[in-house]
Amino acid sequence: MLSLVIPVYKNEENLPRLFQELDAFARKLPGDLEIVFVVDGSPDRSLQMLQDHLAGWTQRTQLIELSRNFGSFAAIAAGLQHGTGDCFAVLSADLQEPPDLALEFYQRLKAGDVDVVFGHRTRRADGWWSQAASNSFWRLYRRFVVKDMPKGGIDMFGCTRQVRDRLLELREINTNLIALLLWVGFRRSFVPYERRARLEGRSAWTIGRKLTYAIDSVFNFTDLPIRALLFLGAFGTTAAVIGSATVFVFWLLGRIPVLGYTPLMLVIAFFGGLTALGLGIIGQYQWLSLQNTRNRPSFVVKSARQFGDRSAASVAAAAKSMD
Repeated sequence: MLSLVIPVYKNEENLPRLFQELDAFARKLPGDLEIVFVVDGSPDRSLQMLQDHLAGWTQRTQLIELSRNFGSFAAIAAGLQHGTGDCFAVLSADLQEPPDLALEFYQRLKAGDVDVVFGHRTRRADGWWSQAASNSFWRLYRRFVVKDMPKGGIDMFGCTRQVRDRLLELREINTNLIALLLWVGFRRSFVPYERRARLEGRSAWTIGRKLTYAIDSVFNFTDLPIRALLFLGAFGTTAAVIGSATVFVFWLLGRIPVLGYTPLMLVIAFFGGLTALGLGIIGQYQWLSLQNTRNRPSFVVKSARQFGDRSAASVAAAAKSMD
């Protein structure tokens, strides 16, 4: 059975078409399907619409409601935890990733040749500024942080139950779930696809969320900022020592009757900014360490309901996975 995890946040305009796409997907899937909706503290009518539709829907589903908005990766982790299938796939509720991609994941996982399948974006129907920023970020990310990350980044993936279990054991706060999947290893495969344009509603993926995602993705998987700060500090200190010795020698020779104000201010501003930057970088690492030391859960489930035709074996498996 395939457990299809769908995080939901501000998607009430996408849901009617999503239900139609999922019905078509279920007819194509050569096996059993379980759909796990995770409402991530959505402030719109998404939860009510899901409750109304799932009550009379024939598809086997679960509806997980989180107590507040914890972020897309936390919502995906909640769906993976509650899923009872033999393999898992993740789909965006806005349908910018084609559902047939999950069908390809299922077929590759069922063949037994791979343990993890990633959807590799080759093209995206976004504005030029969004595309340029995304391409630049992922290029730098591949170069300096996670070398296995594809050029266009990853939004969708599928995995076996074994990989799901190993992934949920990594209880890290404010992390990048995709980078964790690349970190754990296993046999992997990549499926190219073109990201589709958003047809309904507005994206909740704001600039602030993108910046937070970028910071968490970098600081959780590399010490590059600390090493860059170390080299910059070493270079600045060396330059300051050489400059100070030069000024002192010229002063002894009488070549500098009056010390310059401008160079002094530039040196003070440079090292003041460098110190502030260093404190910010160190503070970010300390904050992440504190968050993980607290051992708080990545999400809090408010309610969990099951809909559709479920066998006794499936219900028992669901109860066991929740334990």
